[in-house]
Amino acid sequence: MRRREKFIISSLVLSFALIGVLLIPTAWRVWSLLLFGGVTYSLAAWALSEDLQKNEYLTILPLPTLYALAIASFYFVLPASMPKRVLFIVLFGVGMYALLLTGNIFSVAKGRTIQLLYAAQTIALFFSLLISFLITNTLFTFNLPFAVTAGLVAAFHFPLIAMSIWSVQLRSKLDRTDWALTGLLTLAVFELSIALSFIPYAVWAIGLLIMSLLYIGLGVFQSYLKGRLFIKTIREYSLVTGVSILLFLLLFPGK
Repeated sequence: MRRREKFIISSLVLSFALIGVLLIPTAWRVWSLLLFGGVTYSLAAWALSEDLQKNEYLTILPLPTLYALAIASFYFVLPASMPKRVLFIVLFGVGMYALLLTGNIFSVAKGRTIQLLYAAQTIALFFSLLISFLITNTLFTFNLPFAVTAGLVAAFHFPLIAMSIWSVQLRSKLDRTDWALTGLLTLAVFELSIALSFIPYAVWAIGLLIMSLLYIGLGVFQSYLKGRLFIKTIREYSLVTGVSILLFLLLFPGK
């Protein structure tokens, strides 16, 4: 069976599985999400198995898995409607197919540079930011204790950050620098989550601010690993930082 056929089959199966998750009673919701995540991980491993190496079970496969969990969990915090449900399913299937293609590019690009690698890195970054926004929105909606919420947000962001750092050079494993950068940005996400827990922002605003931190942090770290952290690059991300701070002030409640 060809790879693209595997990707299409996996995307369709997971789309139908998502429909089942959305129909499961509330009492079984957490277990259904965990099962859905496990099925997504397994199907992604099957679809990418031809070139997948051992380390890539921890660097490539978490992204489609977290995407599936983010879409499914975020759906539950929105008002239910049939048009929205259909749109969610379609977008989920298209997104999953794009992530499997991206994972395949990462898997076959080891040790050499191919033209599609840069597109794959951009797509992976886009989905990482989307997952960050959806997961953060969902977790803050639950109104859990601030330490629990911040810990969960950081835990979900850790594999996203590690994958983004790894995707720059596609080494056989993350080295000390990669782990240090991953830990530093995860800590920043954790600390910002705690700080935002004490300010009555709307959950979408919190998700947007944490997503902005992720974008800036990954942009700077990836430029550093590529050896392209020039003055112009620093100015560009400084501008993004300034806009994020301005947004933070504009959205500040009770101003």
